Amino acid sequence: MNRTDIENIEINLLLEAIFQRYGYDFRRYARASIERRVRQLLPKCGCATISELIPKLLYDESFFAPLVHEFSITVSEMFRDPTVYRRLRETVVPLLKTYPFVKIWHAGCASGEEVYSLAILLQEEGLYDRATIFATDFNDAALDQAREGIYALETVQQFTANYQQAGGIRSFSEYYHAHYEAIALDEALKRNITFANHNLVTDGVFGEMHLILCRNVLIYFNKELQNRVLQLFRDSLVRGGFLCLGSKESLLFSAIQTDLKPIDEQARIYQKTTA
Repeated sequence: MNRTDIENIEINLLLEAIFQRYGYDFRRYARASIERRVRQLLPKCGCATISELIPKLLYDESFFAPLVHEFSITVSEMFRDPTVYRRLRETVVPLLKTYPFVKIWHAGCASGEEVYSLAILLQEEGLYDRATIFATDFNDAALDQAREGIYALETVQQFTANYQQAGGIRSFSEYYHAHYEAIALDEALKRNITFANHNLVTDGVFGEMHLILCRNVLIYFNKELQNRVLQLFRDSLVRGGFLCLGSKESLLFSAIQTDLKPIDEQARIYQKTTA
């Protein structure tokens, strides 16, 4: 048995320990991503082998938080992939306006930039007052940052460019206040957003939603888990509701491929056609 085989056993044991001890199930995450993140964690924890992580994890609860942070994906930015927001504005929002109220689930919201992007879009389209956004993630530290809505000042230039490319109709500076080396997003953007912990791997259906966004999350799951989560989204949508995935994600060959029709394949926007 070579070193790679041994490491594979160690990772299996580590993931099983996480699940048994804390209820977080990473066993069906894409293996290459998990292996990379575990190796990145070793020097930070002063461990020479993966096996050394396991007793730390089992007997020291404070060790779990940095591990979850390492395993979660928190890379985000305002109006990430601007074309997607432009297409949401042009093709989805007009249909959402036909409802008396709108429920939106942003799954895997990370540190919240894309949630606030959606709030801005809805506000500009006159729909925000009738909308409720549920923004969820399993990473409590990321959720805390999302609730604060405070981001590094150095991000403003990129955020502004994205907003403009996404079809923004105002000056982006209207939506934040700069203070020292940070920007704080306008409190008015938060009033219809509920941030909550929800684990896509283990938790269940999330209400009856008119729009679900889960972008650049499924790529970190294996095929079995992707299908589980996609079925969760399907069952959380009202008939005629919309699902928006990441640029490298698709319903092609998935378990729900026949339940949703593509509205904009390039922007990965789909509409539920079944009851």
